Amino acid sequence: MQGVLVRRCVVALFTLIALSGCGHEAPQDTQQPVVAGSQGRQVEEQPGAVAGLGSRGASPGPSAKNQSAQATAFVQKLSGTFGIIVRDRVTGAVWKAGDTKATTWTASTIKLAIATDLLERNQGKQITLDATDKANLDKALINSDNDAATALWNKYDGPGMLDRFRSKFGMGSLAVIDGYETFWRNLRCSAEDLQNLMTYVLEKTDATSRSYLVSTLRKVASNQHWGVWAAGSGFKPGNKDGWAEKPVDGKNVWVTHTVGFAGDGERYVVSAMYEQQPGGTLEKGAHAVSDAVATYFGAKVPAPVTLP
Repeated sequence: MQGVLVRRCVVALFTLIALSGCGHEAPQDTQQPVVAGSQGRQVEEQPGAVAGLGSRGASPGPSAKNQSAQATAFVQKLSGTFGIIVRDRVTGAVWKAGDTKATTWTASTIKLAIATDLLERNQGKQITLDATDKANLDKALINSDNDAATALWNKYDGPGMLDRFRSKFGMGSLAVIDGYETFWRNLRCSAEDLQNLMTYVLEKTDATSRSYLVSTLRKVASNQHWGVWAAGSGFKPGNKDGWAEKPVDGKNVWVTHTVGFAGDGERYVVSAMYEQQPGGTLEKGAHAVSDAVATYFGAKVPAPVTLP
């Protein structure tokens, strides 16, 4: 009996071996293959990518490179008064360094506020911008042309714009420099004010005005290829810079400022203001603002800068 059982087991074993070579496939695993991005598998983050970017695209991001600490350390070493803010419009995260509430001469950054106000009034049928006005808007933003800005200011009640800058654009600390006439070249504000202004442009202006401002700030002339521009071409930056030598406490000092955006969908709102101590230069100021931005965004430092 025992021998019969052994023989039956041997036969069964050979039968299984034979079947395995007869073209019969083993049953398929019913589990679906896991693809990148599907639930249950971690997706390897590409260098420079920002988690949570979602539908806004895949431009590189500073948070993935952990650059904020280095940028803060850089700002803390600067002499004078420096304030910088970067806000992520996707996550809501805000990075600040220096004194972002300190006010100083706006220089040409205020041209962005003037342009925004005029475009909105034009859309609201309160004014009608003619071909000359539109050409002056281009000149004021792209080339930072002072005469163009003055022509617009004088024609469309510049002093009357200031209350709208404060109440609508969020420029709460905007003021006229003590002892000076109410003129666009004699105003002061903070990095917080510029941050609010740029945020208003991106989030509250009508689509036509916003499209014009975004595209125009992305094609500024070479004299504004610094500041937010230093984030790098991969971030598709746009900016309005301001630079001037102005009197502060009886001594002339250089101010170099930048306001704009970077990233797909204008994801990051950037504003920075730098008032140097006496003895500073345009070159030092422009490089400082640019290097702070470049450090935060993980771009090349020292940043390539084209001086005005």
